[in-house]
Amino acid sequence: MANNIKEQQHILVKLGVEKLNPMQEEAALVINSSKNVVLLSPTGTGKTLAFLLPIIKELDSDCLNVQVLILVPSRELAIQIEQVTREMGTGFKVNAVYGGRSISKDEIDLHHSPAILIGTPGRIADHLRKGTFLTKNITTLVLDEFDKSLEVGFKDEMIEIIASLRMVNKRILTSATKGVSIPKFVGLESPKTINYLTNKVSLLNVKTVISPTKDKLEILVELVCSLKNEPAIIFCNFRDTIEMVSEYLTDNNINHGCFYGSMEQRDRERTLIKFRNGTHQLIVATDLAARGLDIPEIKYIIHYQLPLKRDEFTHRNGRTARMKSEGTAYVIQWKNEKPSDFTQNCEIEIIKKHPSPKPSNWKTLFISGGRKDKISKGDIAGLFFKEGKLNKDELGTIELKSDCAFVGVSASKATELIKQFNNSKLKKRKIRVYAV
Repeated sequence: MANNIKEQQHILVKLGVEKLNPMQEEAALVINSSKNVVLLSPTGTGKTLAFLLPIIKELDSDCLNVQVLILVPSRELAIQIEQVTREMGTGFKVNAVYGGRSISKDEIDLHHSPAILIGTPGRIADHLRKGTFLTKNITTLVLDEFDKSLEVGFKDEMIEIIASLRMVNKRILTSATKGVSIPKFVGLESPKTINYLTNKVSLLNVKTVISPTKDKLEILVELVCSLKNEPAIIFCNFRDTIEMVSEYLTDNNINHGCFYGSMEQRDRERTLIKFRNGTHQLIVATDLAARGLDIPEIKYIIHYQLPLKRDEFTHRNGRTARMKSEGTAYVIQWKNEKPSDFTQNCEIEIIKKHPSPKPSNWKTLFISGGRKDKISKGDIAGLFFKEGKLNKDELGTIELKSDCAFVGVSASKATELIKQFNNSKLKKRKIRVYAV
């Protein structure tokens, strides 16, 4: 037991986590002692770590096949869980597979089976049909954000996958939504439920901003300017609306990123990277950004358009006021528009004129080398500190991928660093460096 505690503390140090929150502590105990678990907790409370810690403790280091299968509804969530697992530094192989990624890359990664396999239902079903990996040692199944998987039409694939997992003896389902019925095909018998949805003390303020114009664009810009460069997400319902809003923000010199389903995976990932490192303080997004993404705590949510369902309104707002922090959600409403059922009686906010936000102090640089090239975060930091002569406050977040890396640097130094390092060598490998 003492050894397990020591190993867990080592993982938490690597992740920069001081201690587990009450939900994570309870989840660890229940998952260790129960065959079927339903974990209900708000977005951003650390459900990924809550189920990974007890799962990793039970892995067999001598097994050469997949032992844990984690099904997720989106590519971003698959990537996030893979990243967290790698950063835990346990020594167990982990891979994520998902649509929009080359099948041949998947097959290379899965040639030597990971202990933990993460994937979207469609892509996992593809690999099962191809026989890319064996299922005989998969004893743990996780359905993360399972309500979303069922909602977006993965039911047939999920039935097919679960039916092929003959040796599963532990099932863990997670969600940020309560009251979702669990289909019989999941095989969840007499589950233990960990419910932290009702324990959340909301520090969220929901305010309505009245727009004199039907398109609401002018008041949106005034609202964004009033936030004084604090991180925020503007939620829209459709891609066309996002493109219209984005064009208007650009015309008003407001730096931002976009995030929606039909974007190229590479572009979606870069939007999140630039948001995490401060290059962008603002994202214009559909409900795809409402949950399951690895983004920092933010202070403001802006509903340029309201969702059709109350649950999605809740999930959007769950991006702020998390873990006892305060946050504000603004609903922009045309003056002749009837208030929604879930925004009635909201306080009316009067927006005062503010100057446009200043450009970000950060730029994001791309480096054409990653883990597979034996390049580490330390190698990159050393390059920028020693040869680039950066001070500590001029080097931001480093995100290391399999074949590349992204580095946040002081905007004032970006051009100089590109000139210095593009076509230079890192770990005896020639690298390209450019701004993204």
